[in-house]
Order: sequence, then structure tokens, then C-alpha cells
Amino acid sequence: MKSKLNIQESLAPLPPAVEIARTVIPHPMEDVAEKAGLQSGEYELYGRSKAKITPAAWERVANNEDGKLILMTAMTATRFGEGKTLTSIGLAQAFGQLGVNHILALRQPSLGPTLGMKGGAAGGGYSQLVPMEDINLHCTGDFHAITAAHNLLAACTDNIVHHGNRLGIDRIIFPRVMDLCDRQLRQVELGLGSKADGFPHRSGFLITAASEVMACMSLASDMEDLEQRLGRIIVAWSEENKPVHAREVGCIGAMMALLRDAFRPNLLQTLEGTPTFLHCGPFGNIAHGCNSVVATRLALKLADYVITEAGFAADLGAEKFLHIKCRQTGLRPSVAVLVVSCRALRAHGGEDGQDWSQPNIKALRAGLPNAKVHIENLRKFGLPVVVCANRFHHDSLEELEVLEEFAREMDAPFAVSEAAALGGEGAITLANTILELAANNPPPDIRYLYNVNQPIVEKIETLAQEIYRADGVDIDPSALESIARIEANGLAGLPLCVAKTQLSISDNSKLAGAPTGWRLRVRDVTVSNGAGFLVVLAGKMLLMPGMPEHGAFEQIGLNPSGRIEGLF
Repeated sequence: MKSKLNIQESLAPLPPAVEIARTVIPHPMEDVAEKAGLQSGEYELYGRSKAKITPAAWERVANNEDGKLILMTAMTATRFGEGKTLTSIGLAQAFGQLGVNHILALRQPSLGPTLGMKGGAAGGGYSQLVPMEDINLHCTGDFHAITAAHNLLAACTDNIVHHGNRLGIDRIIFPRVMDLCDRQLRQVELGLGSKADGFPHRSGFLITAASEVMACMSLASDMEDLEQRLGRIIVAWSEENKPVHAREVGCIGAMMALLRDAFRPNLLQTLEGTPTFLHCGPFGNIAHGCNSVVATRLALKLADYVITEAGFAADLGAEKFLHIKCRQTGLRPSVAVLVVSCRALRAHGGEDGQDWSQPNIKALRAGLPNAKVHIENLRKFGLPVVVCANRFHHDSLEELEVLEEFAREMDAPFAVSEAAALGGEGAITLANTILELAANNPPPDIRYLYNVNQPIVEKIETLAQEIYRADGVDIDPSALESIARIEANGLAGLPLCVAKTQLSISDNSKLAGAPTGWRLRVRDVTVSNGAGFLVVLAGKMLLMPGMPEHGAFEQIGLNPSGRIEGLF
């Protein structure tokens, strides 16, 4: 029986994602490459199911007209999941079923969340990427290359101080990274022991997704640009309170060698054979949250429609996608899709999530102000917005009709995606809604909310009030000192990358919905000079996550035949 929403009356629970993935025989990579418009010699196979795209592809298509860019974003995250990546994959598969020339451009998952709370980020149900085990673990080794290049720079910087300090370094600010969640490494003392072991100083570790090397690689337009960006990284401050740059350390060439293959986008596929450019993986809460510029640009030259996502909610990933990635590259999305789910809205409306099987219209309506803020924010940038409900099997027709009514009140096109249960077929309505909106309209000009040359505090206040809806900003004295140092050295004219909780529009993870009557606390401001943005550390946000008490790692292992089990 069909409802007026043109969806099934009920959906069955799904088996684990890994079981679904193993029922599908992946398309030969040669066929996937052909679908993407790649020719022989423009990709290198990594086994049977992965490939790296070579620079030859860009050289051939660089002058092609760009396709249209679809930006996938979401409401504020909850521990129950919203399904932005799953919906992105389902939309791509729907385009494939409709015969639309398309490419999916996504980020690569980090081992930290995969082994910790999240348990994987390759989609789910019948809307996922394959091979999901490879994607969620090492894939083609890009994160390891970034980790090695970053830590090489950190080691070489320390080495200069150990061997006479020819650069007059007073304070090293460049930390080390690893692609795991480990709270014990947030603050460390290095160089303890004899003089032969180095020199003692305080430092710490970030997760690789927060590495400035990751950001440089994500935002670089080509290898030459990457080399320049790496050289601009500030690794320390001198005795004269001047920046010490990575190019002065002397290891940029070695870093480039480590990053050569990692800089090439990865080619993978969905369960339905959609070509997917999977590249880079900065988090949307502690970094800029977008896949690489080279992957997005190449996809736009090859396809009529490119689907990409920005990490976490529109106040994080989408804002950074627009203010950082689009400002640096000139990219312009044609449509923004705001992914919501009934259970996430119910959580923001005060429900604890103990029983999703029973409708809770009161909690659902109470959570809708969260989605409203994100729609309003996206429109401030000038983007048309489609609201998409990612349907779980327990969602009732009554709840989905409430979301349809809400979208109508917001004057936003609305669609329900059942991609998890039905694959591309379940996202056909969403695909047609987007095509109708984007096909005959040029991409809108982006209305940036601040000028990069404004004083740093003014830029922070603009985001706090316009995007987060704070009453104002409170800046710690140490952060004011950092701002003064940055401005004194002429480094202030950059966009902001705010690191804050993904669980609230505010800087307090416990404030659900659309909180008001609060002030944004800024603990520190640092300059990512190579990436081209200023990092604003807000609230209690940390750049090295910790493990939960019971993480996904407890479920992961090998079965007797040597196959990986427990990923989801």
C-alpha cells in the first residue's frame, strides 16, 4: 500500500551492512572507470576493487565545462545517526537508475571513529560503498601517508632544536598525529631522559583527520600548490615572536615523496556500480570536513552531476565547505540537501531513544526547530534547499507526513529516501526533486557572511550570531594573546574553521534542538597557514577524540575463514 508520500507503508529491518555487501558482486573496476569517463592509462588498479586516478585524467579534461554540484549536509548529529553518507550514496544510485551521468565524491573514513563510536562510514543497508571493509580500514593507505608526512615534519622540527637551533625556535606548536582515538596522547612531555634523547618540551597528538597536512592535501589544486601549502605551515614561533615555517625546516621534498600517491583520488564504487571518488577525510567538527578539491574538480569535469557531502551538520561542514573550500576554489553548489531523520529529530525534542517503534509526534515536533535553523542558515548563503527524510524501518507514515508539512511551511521541496532498504530505487523521488530544481537553473552566487579581512574577533562574532545563534562571544585571555600574535604577523586575513561539538548548534554538547540564550566560548585561535584558515577552538572541543567505554573495536575480528567481521 502506498501513502500520499509515494513510499512503502512499512519497511523490514535490515541485516548487517557487511552481510549485504557480501551478497553483491562488485562491478569490474574497468567498467566503473568507464562509467566515470576515465580512459585507459588514467587510473591504476589497487587489486580488484580499488584504483588510483592518475594526473593524466585531469590533463585531458581540464578544459571541459563543469557539471552541477549537489551539496549534502544534515541536521545536528545525535548518537542515533542521521544517514547523510547513506543518503548521498542512495542519491547517486538513483541517478544511475535514471540514466543521469553522475559521480559521487566523498571523504574516506578515519580509523578512529571506525574502531571507536561510529563503527564505519561507508553507508549502510543497500546504500553503501564496496569493499566496505577496505574502505573503513586502510583503503589505499592515504591516511598512513599523511600521518607519516606530518610526523616527519614534527620530528625534523625537533631535530633542529636538538642540533643547535639554527632557526632560533622559542616554542614549537606543531604536534604529532595518529589515526586512532587516544585521549592519553592529548598532552604529552617529549624528550625526557638524557640529552641524547632530545630536549624536554610539552606537546601532544591530534587525530590524523585534524592534521594540517590533511587539510593542505584536501584543499590543494595540484602538486605544486600542495608543495607551496606545506611550506607555509607554521611549526613554531621564534624568540622574536615570529613564525617559523615548514619550508625552513628542510623536509618538504621528503613530505611530497610520501604524499605523491596519496594525492591521487581513489576510485571505488557503490553496491550498484556508481563511480565514487573517495579522497581525504578531514572531520567536520574539528577540521573543514570536505573531500579533496582535486577529486571534486575532476568529478565536475567528467560528469553532469556530482554529489558531495560536508561533514556533520550545516553549521559545521556546510558552513566550512562554503566559507573555506568554495571561497578558495570558486566552486558553487547548485542545490543543498538537508538530511534529517525522525529519530534524530525526536532526540532533539527530548526523547531518550529507548523505543523508536512507537511514534512520538510531540518529540518530533519539538525537534523541528533544529532543522529550521539549518535551512535558514543555508539560505543565508543563497542556496536552494531540499529537505530529505532518511527513513528507518521503524518510522511511521504519520511521522513522515509531519516532516512533509514542516518542509511545506518552510517553502522547501521535500522527499523521503528509502535508500537503506531499497538502494537507488528508494531515492528516485529525491533524485527527481533535485533534478527539477537544478537542471534549468545556474548555480547561485554564494553570499559569504563575512569578509576574510575583517578583524578576527568580528569574524568569530559573525559566525556565533548568524550561524550558531549565540548571544555573543567570550574569548579566553590566552586566545586573545594568540589573536594578537596572529594579527601582528599579518596572518589574520583568512577564513575561520571553528572546532566545536557536532552534537549541538551551540558549543555545549548537552544543548539539543535550537538553543538560545547562550554565549560562544573561544579557548584558542591558531593559524593553519598552509591550509589557509584560522582554527577557532570553541567550548570543550578537543582535537584528539577519546575511545568510548565500549567501542566498535570490541565487535571487530576475523572469522575462521579469515574474513573481517563486526564492521557496520
